[in-house]
Amino acid sequence: MDWLDQWMWFVIFVPSAALAGWVIGRRGGEQHSGHRVSKLSTTYFRGLNYLLNEQPDKAIELFLHIAELDKDTFETQVALGHLFRRRGEVDRAIRLHQALALRSDLSDTQKVQALSALGEDYMRAGLLDRAETVFNDLAQLDQRTPLAHKHLIAIYQSERDWEKAIHNAGRYEQLTGETMGKLIGQFECELADRHRANGEAEPARAAIARAYAADPSAVRAGIIEGRLEAEAGNPQGAIRALERAARHDPDYLPVILPALLENYARVGERSGARAFLSEMCEHYRGISPVLALAKMIEVEDGVGAARSFLAQQLKDRPSVRGEAALIDLSLADGAEPTSTLQDLKLITDQLLVRNPSYRCNRCGFGARSHHWQCPSCKEWGTVKPLLNYAVV
Repeated sequence: MDWLDQWMWFVIFVPSAALAGWVIGRRGGEQHSGHRVSKLSTTYFRGLNYLLNEQPDKAIELFLHIAELDKDTFETQVALGHLFRRRGEVDRAIRLHQALALRSDLSDTQKVQALSALGEDYMRAGLLDRAETVFNDLAQLDQRTPLAHKHLIAIYQSERDWEKAIHNAGRYEQLTGETMGKLIGQFECELADRHRANGEAEPARAAIARAYAADPSAVRAGIIEGRLEAEAGNPQGAIRALERAARHDPDYLPVILPALLENYARVGERSGARAFLSEMCEHYRGISPVLALAKMIEVEDGVGAARSFLAQQLKDRPSVRGEAALIDLSLADGAEPTSTLQDLKLITDQLLVRNPSYRCNRCGFGARSHHWQCPSCKEWGTVKPLLNYAVV
């Protein structure tokens, strides 16, 4: 048993030992209650002694015995269930908390506490349908408690039931005052992506509008909007949406640039594309806009100009990908020694294969492809391209 478990027992059971004596003394006659107080108190301290000697199983059995002797030890029984759950004995926790929740003599506060514990047991066991039922019952029992909505958000997120997740996130925000706009924005984007995949353009646009309402700087909403506009034959609208998304958070520029440059090419606005890339080179320290701009310079002004531009930029923002592009330009420009440059390029390519392209800025999870929800820590919007990553 770790120190946290021991601390929980001391916090709950030491005061309970003293309280048990007072309650029993108030309830019974002095002649026989003294013996009962002594018996319960002795059992409590025997249990604590087991904890100190790292014998939690014996301690649990004693405290269960106390709970059977005195049905008013509600807090003791709830805490026992919590400890069972922490130890991985979820079935025992469920049985204990189920029995508590079914008692007819509980106050409303105790009923809420018992149901909350039972719902958490079900979640730990992976019984999400039962947990959903319990937390919905809890929300109806006490409409002021945010805990039920917090757990329901997690359940509906796992089940990808985005409408219900959005509803409960809104209720949680109302009850706690905690801003849920970014999370709701992600849920609305999930709906938008689903509608877009099904060819439902108007419902997708409505979901995007709601995402912007929840989170005005929603980058993902801008990316989806750009794709929708491009698919609808409106490249100018796609450009506006994608540029807005890039300005909201330039860290996502490597995700945005391929579609943005494609739409610029569709309308033939090379000058507009160059101007935007120059702007991003000033505001974004990654290599993506530099590489894209170097390619445009190569097409319009020649290999030598592109090589000079890239070499100058790499002095301020050294990058493995930038080095690889510079080697390509040097080879194309006939720079010597060619064999050395070819060797350097081979080494650089090998380094690129092994490195992740994206990383979660919360838990450090690395990935080769982008995820809106981190597969490791489950946070939304934290997996971003590395600064030296480019897809163009």
